[in-house]
Amino acid sequence: MRASRRVLVSGGAGFIGSHLCELLLAEGHEVLCVDNYFTGWRRNIEHLVNTPRFELMRHDVTFPLYVEVDDIFNLACPASPIHYQHDPVQTLKTSVHGAINMLGLAKRTRAKIFQASTSEVYGDPTVHPQPESYWGHVNPLGIRACYDEGKRAAETLFFDYHRQHKVRIKVARIFNTYGPRMHPNDGRVVSNFIVQALTNTDISIYGDGNQTRSFCYVTDLLDGFMKLMATGDDFIGPVNLGNPVEFTIRQLAELVIELTDSKSKLISLPLPSDDPRQRQPDITLARSALQWEPKVALRDGLKETIDYFRKLLAS
Repeated sequence: MRASRRVLVSGGAGFIGSHLCELLLAEGHEVLCVDNYFTGWRRNIEHLVNTPRFELMRHDVTFPLYVEVDDIFNLACPASPIHYQHDPVQTLKTSVHGAINMLGLAKRTRAKIFQASTSEVYGDPTVHPQPESYWGHVNPLGIRACYDEGKRAAETLFFDYHRQHKVRIKVARIFNTYGPRMHPNDGRVVSNFIVQALTNTDISIYGDGNQTRSFCYVTDLLDGFMKLMATGDDFIGPVNLGNPVEFTIRQLAELVIELTDSKSKLISLPLPSDDPRQRQPDITLARSALQWEPKVALRDGLKETIDYFRKLLAS
């Protein structure tokens, strides 16, 4: 993106959104950070509040927003099972009504709009690794459906606004991402394991721990965001953004214990309903179209994340 664009980041006080606001400011853009603080945290963007070119607005994207912008990053939606299952109706509204309102804003202002979709659109996949051409294996009636189907519906809206109204869209499917500013109580596996290890409490592994995930460090993900937004209007996605290096949950837990020098023990709990057995992105498209692939190894990214949580727990 060229310098001095006016960029709206919905969900800008969240884990990924706050890092994105920082990056956009560093690149010389004006940033309007929009968040209702359901899962976002004001402390994530507190250091930006008095920065020139940064504006903070408390707003829920399920209601229309009337501002003037050049680009929109639509990140607003609770993304961890604990948070999105807390109020599943509101989660679905945020994905669907939020997409409609942000797309309506993009249509009116002729802004380019980025949708933070998710690997959850693939559900519990029967194809491994998952390419963008895979339509998914989702339970539409399960406890995760409010998020999975909400994001699938949002993708449909983005593509229909593009076809019907010529809105310039970019759709990224985000795989497991971690790093500083993750919420300590979001129930995600990386934050769970780190907090449990730092407090020397038992580390909870659901099932046998052989289910797999691929973990992308937040700076790598944002590099993918920026490269996708910089592509021509003819490339709209969806494109997978995630680290293709696969780890079992048990391997992750053992690495966290090693890096924290923790006395925690591993304990097994029942596997949650509809929990995916495998999750690994096929990033062939991202490599060819964006010249993008992750650079940060899991061990290195975990060290940064552990340092963040160690300071957070001490404060």
